[in-house]
Amino acid sequence: MAPGGPCSWLVLLLAGGCSALQGPRPGPPPLPLVIWHGMGDSCCNPLSMGSIKKMVESKIPGIYVLSLEIGKTVMEDMENSFFMNVNHQVSTVCEMLSKDPKLQQGYNAMGFSQGGQFLRAVAQRCPSPPMVNLISVGGQHQGVYGLPRCPGESSHICDWIRKTLDIGAYTKRVQELLVQAEYWHDPVKEELYRNCSIFLADINQEREFNETYKRNLMALKTFVMVKFLKDTVVDPVESEWFGFYRSGQAKETVRLQETALYAQDRLGLKQMDEAGKLVFLTAPGDHLQFTPDWFYTNLLPFLL
Repeated sequence: MAPGGPCSWLVLLLAGGCSALQGPRPGPPPLPLVIWHGMGDSCCNPLSMGSIKKMVESKIPGIYVLSLEIGKTVMEDMENSFFMNVNHQVSTVCEMLSKDPKLQQGYNAMGFSQGGQFLRAVAQRCPSPPMVNLISVGGQHQGVYGLPRCPGESSHICDWIRKTLDIGAYTKRVQELLVQAEYWHDPVKEELYRNCSIFLADINQEREFNETYKRNLMALKTFVMVKFLKDTVVDPVESEWFGFYRSGQAKETVRLQETALYAQDRLGLKQMDEAGKLVFLTAPGDHLQFTPDWFYTNLLPFLL
C-alpha cells in the first residue's frame, strides 16, 4: 500500500509544551483551522487528530477547529481514506467548507500526509471561502513511488510488490477505487502517469493547463511544507518538499527548484518561492512523529 499516514504514525508526547504561547488574545478572533487526516486515520482519533485539535485550542483560545470527516461515521471516514475517489472527496470537502458560516471570512488549513495534497487541491479548485495559509505535514506533493517501511530497493519482496503496482496502478478500476493509486507517480513511465492519473497529474498541471489552479494557489499567503528527516514511509521523501525522482529513473532525486514543474511555473511555485511564500521545514523523526514542543515552535506561529 502506498503511504498516506496511518494514525499509528502520529506520535504525540503530550507532556510539556510552550506555555508562553497561551494567554488572552486581544483584537479580532483567530482565523479558523481546517484539518485533514492521512491514510488509515480519522477525523476524531484521540491519539492523532483529536490531540492536534486540543493542542491548537489550548494555545489559541476561541479558535474554531474543523477536523474533516469524510463520511457519516468515524469508521466510514477511515475507510474512505483508502477507497473513496479523491476527486469526490475534494468536492465533498469544498461543499462542506462553502456551507460552514464560521469559515466565510477565510481559514487556515493543515493536512497530514495525504491530507496535505488533498487540501492543496481544495486551495486550487475551491477558492471560496479563501484559504489563507496551507500547512502540509508530510504531504506527498509529487506523489509516491514506494512502500511503507520497505526494507530497501534490493529487497525481492519490495521489487515484486512494486512491479505489481506498476502493472495495475493506472488501470481505470484501480484509479477510481484506490486512493493511494491516485497519487502513485511512476517516474519511469511518466507518459502513462500523466495520461492515467485521475488526481495528482491534474492538480500538478501535467495535462491541460488550468490557469485558475495557478491563480488560486498563488493567492495563499504562505504554503508550508514539512519533511521528516527519518521518514521510512514516504518514497521518495523529497516529495514532501515537492521534489521527486529525476524523470526516467527511480534512484536520483531532485529538489523542487530543479524540476520542470518549477521551471515552467505551472503552479506558480517559482513565483511564490521568490516572494518568500514557500516555507520548507524539517522534523527530526519518522513519518508524522513529532512532539508538542516542535509543533508549537514550528507550526503554531502560522495559525496566530
